[in-house]
Amino acid sequence: MLGRLVLAAAALVGAASAQLTITNPSSDSWWVAQSSNTLAWTCDTSPYTNFTILLANSNPSVLVQPIAIIAVQENYDCSKTITQQQSAQPASTGYTVQFANTLNSSDVYATSQPFEIKALGSSYPATTSSSSATGTSSASSSSSTGKSSGALAQYVPTGLGMVIALAMGVVVA
Repeated sequence: MLGRLVLAAAALVGAASAQLTITNPSSDSWWVAQSSNTLAWTCDTSPYTNFTILLANSNPSVLVQPIAIIAVQENYDCSKTITQQQSAQPASTGYTVQFANTLNSSDVYATSQPFEIKALGSSYPATTSSSSATGTSSASSSSSTGKSSGALAQYVPTGLGMVIALAMGVVVA
C-alpha cells in the first residue's frame, strides 16, 4: 500500500512539472494587425494533446471577452502562422494569447505575456542572426528549466505533501 502511494505521488509530481509555455508573441515580439503573424509554444514539455487558441485583451473596450482564433490546435505543431483574418483586431496594447481546453474555454492551460498588436503596415520586431539566436535560445531554455524546478512546489497540492511525508515515514503532527 505504501509503495503505491509513493508511486502515485511521484506521478503527480512528474505531471506537475510538465508545462505549456507560449513563447511568441511576447512583450518584445508584437503582432501586426491584418497580417500573417507567428504563434509559438513549448510543445515538447506540454501534457496537452490539443487546445483552443484564444485572443484576449485586458481592456474591455478593445475586446469584451476572449475570442477563439483557432478552435482545435494540435500541440505537436509547436508553432502556427496566424492569418490576416485571425489577426484582424484593432491596434492596441494589452493583448494575450490563451491556450484553453477545447471543451471548456474557461479552463486555460497557458497565457502569453501581454503584447501589442501594431497597426497594419508596421514593421515586425528585429530578428537576430542565427548564431546569436542560438545562444539566446539555449540561455532561455536553461533559465526556464530553473524556473520550472523552482516553481514545482506551487503545483504540489497540500494533501499530496502529506502523502509523500507519510510514505517516507515522516511523522506529521
